[in-house]
Amino acid sequence: MTAEVILDNEYATLWYHPDSGIVHHKFHKFIYGEKFREVLNTGYEVFKARGASKWLTDDRLNSAIPKEDTAWLITDWNPRVIAAGWKYWAAVLPDKKVGQVNINWLMRGGHQQGLIALAFEDPDEALHWLETVDQTTPVEPTTSREQ
Repeated sequence: MTAEVILDNEYATLWYHPDSGIVHHKFHKFIYGEKFREVLNTGYEVFKARGASKWLTDDRLNSAIPKEDTAWLITDWNPRVIAAGWKYWAAVLPDKKVGQVNINWLMRGGHQQGLIALAFEDPDEALHWLETVDQTTPVEPTTSREQ
């Protein structure tokens, strides 16, 4: 089955993959503030309503997340999504180094909250990992591109 388009605008596209229970966003350019929160909150609503446990972040065209949005992620959004059953996170890292550092830092925080998170350069590989990951399969967390 193909992915359902939930939101599509100049800033981002948000999909739901019903066969694998994956919420998936792709940022089309640098995004922050209300537009950033709209995408993630819409994804959270789909995540909660559909009983998902996996999220695919494609941030290749994004950069570092501003401090205000980072604080919102850590104190508001992450706890809500984790409480709704978030277990697996695949992140396609931004092209810019500053954005990579930012996402890696957020992934380490996710590990501390019990998420299994892996970083990828290729969105197809990230999607494949989420489609095949199993709670009974040990997974080594990775949070950076190969050095």
